[in-house]
Amino acid sequence: MRLRAFAVLTVLLLVPSWLGVSTRPDRSILADAVRPVETTTLAAPGLEAEVEILEDLWGVSHIYAETEHDLFFAQGYTAARDRLFQFEMWRRQATGTVSEILGPREIERDRGARLFRFRGDLETELDHYHPRGAAIIGAFVDGINAYIAETEANPDLLPIEFEMLDIVPAPWTPEVVISRHQGLLMNIGQELDLGIAVAAIGPEAVKDIEYFHPGDPDLALDPAIDGSLLRPEILDVYRAFRGPVRFQPEDVGAEYRAAATEDGVPDFEGVNVAFGPLERATLGSNNWVVSGERTLSGRPIMANDPHRVQAAPSLRYLVHLVGPGWDVIGGGEPVLPGVSIGHNRHGAWGLTVFQTDAEDLYVYETDPNDPHRYRYDGGWESMRIIDDTIPVEDADDVQVQHKYTRHGPVVYEDRDNRLAYAVRAGWMEVGGAPYLASLRMDQATTWEEFRDACNYSNIPGENMVWVDVEGNIGWQAVGIAPIRRNWSGLVPVPGDGRYEWDGYLEIKHKPHVFNPEKGFWATANENLVPPGYEHPDAVGYSWSDPFRSARIGEVLSSGRRFTISEMMALATDYVSLPARSLVPFLRGLDLEGEAASARDELLDWDYGLSPGSSRAAVYVAWERAIQRGMVRLVVPPQVRGQISFVSMKKTIDWLAAPPVWFGRLGDGDPVAGRDAFLRQTLTEALDDVARRFGGETPRYGDEAFKHVRLRHPLSGAVNAAMRDRLEVGPHPRGGNGYTVNQTGFGDNQASGASFRIITEAGDWDTAVFTNTPGQGGDPDDPMYRNLFDGWAKDRFFPLYYSRERVESAVAERVVLTP
Repeated sequence: MRLRAFAVLTVLLLVPSWLGVSTRPDRSILADAVRPVETTTLAAPGLEAEVEILEDLWGVSHIYAETEHDLFFAQGYTAARDRLFQFEMWRRQATGTVSEILGPREIERDRGARLFRFRGDLETELDHYHPRGAAIIGAFVDGINAYIAETEANPDLLPIEFEMLDIVPAPWTPEVVISRHQGLLMNIGQELDLGIAVAAIGPEAVKDIEYFHPGDPDLALDPAIDGSLLRPEILDVYRAFRGPVRFQPEDVGAEYRAAATEDGVPDFEGVNVAFGPLERATLGSNNWVVSGERTLSGRPIMANDPHRVQAAPSLRYLVHLVGPGWDVIGGGEPVLPGVSIGHNRHGAWGLTVFQTDAEDLYVYETDPNDPHRYRYDGGWESMRIIDDTIPVEDADDVQVQHKYTRHGPVVYEDRDNRLAYAVRAGWMEVGGAPYLASLRMDQATTWEEFRDACNYSNIPGENMVWVDVEGNIGWQAVGIAPIRRNWSGLVPVPGDGRYEWDGYLEIKHKPHVFNPEKGFWATANENLVPPGYEHPDAVGYSWSDPFRSARIGEVLSSGRRFTISEMMALATDYVSLPARSLVPFLRGLDLEGEAASARDELLDWDYGLSPGSSRAAVYVAWERAIQRGMVRLVVPPQVRGQISFVSMKKTIDWLAAPPVWFGRLGDGDPVAGRDAFLRQTLTEALDDVARRFGGETPRYGDEAFKHVRLRHPLSGAVNAAMRDRLEVGPHPRGGNGYTVNQTGFGDNQASGASFRIITEAGDWDTAVFTNTPGQGGDPDDPMYRNLFDGWAKDRFFPLYYSRERVESAVAERVVLTP
């Protein structure tokens, strides 16, 4: 367990409660609160000189180093010190060694991790991310290993998870850092699902249900593909290595283990985070930049809130790196060097997902005399085969063969039908490790330099936004984008040579904007491909519904001059644009009793999904009923495993102008059928609310409906006492997957913005942030959950930048010596 000086605990108790919302706290009061602060000196073999680390009241480490090597060494050391269990689980997933601790059930995961491992030239790969990438990543790894060596000398430093699992951390290598296993890698699963659906109901029927845009993609399967042989298990090994590790009670020591019920099933429902299709459809982010012409200060503002898994510990980690050529602060993933989202002295940047289809599923005919040969360009080619050994806990090692076609890893072989399936992935090229190209962005001083840095950002596909001290704002889409000349990329294709990528589009040629005339630019994973874009075969067809972006746009185009405070309010906005479209359909509808009363309440509502709102509770229950009802109405039963939700944008369009198939509910009259659908779903919603609240006044944000309890990876394996120690919450929440404050569609918020940053170019000390539940990764660390309550109440914390401001809010001072 990481121990902190007693002064830290004192500081946390003395910090005034108003500090959670202030962007300019009274420094004299703050200084009184944090004095005195002791200095801890630690030896860190491998350093070139002394490094100073100032951890502020909110757990952000500000690292001051004399050399670039030491700066990234200290970042690796500090992050590992704060998040060691996350580091170990990342290492095991990256190296394909999870079954070494969890046994045979994880063999398929490990096979997938090894199958998709980057096997190109390592130095070329590392130097893609920065001209000195090999040195920077090497120093970062050395810092991680220096802290791991400390835990070997003093096992008491290990967080409780290591004791529960009876494991110890192992050293890192640069290959671990560049793993792609946890990246946002896009649409291969959708591609297989669409192929299965097209085979079952036809391409036009699928397009009628799905919301593809811009353009009209061709979904027809090539005649050489027997669609009846497409099946979900083709991608089992891909899903295995990409999915979360699911711990079971037998994985932990008996004293920590979840009790078993009489029938042998654990008494606690498994809570490892996994998303259904509707949740996955809302994984994305918001960001926006506002010109100084539209701000009260005259300086441009950047705001960003990436939407990912909500869990304990947090996915994100903030750090401030100060050294020769570096002065950058912001957030990223703790296991990666540099800062992905943040600012330096010259500018600030943020990211959201820009749908980029860099994966394809190829289907091969194999040689009847040799299943390791496949047909290509009229002849037979041999697969490349690599033999490997996977160590397995309490079992013999497993021998596996990794097979590759010219396109990529073979994920499935159907020997009975002489078929093989392989994945071609842009992210397996040099530069495919997620977010690492941010190292180049961290040193950008101008828009032009920022765009040059973006040109190296292959994965994920992102909307990168920028503001700078010269008053500029801009947007550049990034992500490796294969050019497909003769197919859409949305369904599997033969691997016989007729469907080949024609290289990659240079990232700078993806859509971009500089100093837009309207004075702002916002992105929220919606379609931003400009009409007439000259490279339509290098962008995707699947985007988020436009509700979050539309709400951001209507606020930013209001004509007001904005402040950081107003940007904080927008980032946590709960106004539902779908509600604003759906509720008016109830006006004039023939309803009686409770349904009529509910209609009247909703028609007199501001469309805010605020915690505590009874109207929001009824509306969200109705919206969910509409979504379920629309699937029953328009998706044929045989493809509901592949198409399990319908775009809310299409749903609203259909309700506004009812298609003829609504007539099935209204004796052939589409309008009458639409009205019957609205009555039926409202009744279903009221029944749902009654069941949840038992006749009491419904409240959105109640634990029975919408709340947040942050789960830990071990939650499903441990007993109630340990779960309370590992988990954080519950707390009421508002919003849903369509609000700017994106909180997902489940009763317990499993996705959304755990990390946020808002900053004004040039006035860097006024920046604010959130990161729930905290910066720490050890459940016994005071910084593990210290930010949760403020985040759950939609509040922010200061993110100081100048040395003077940082010194005024120090909670812990650490000096690392060589």
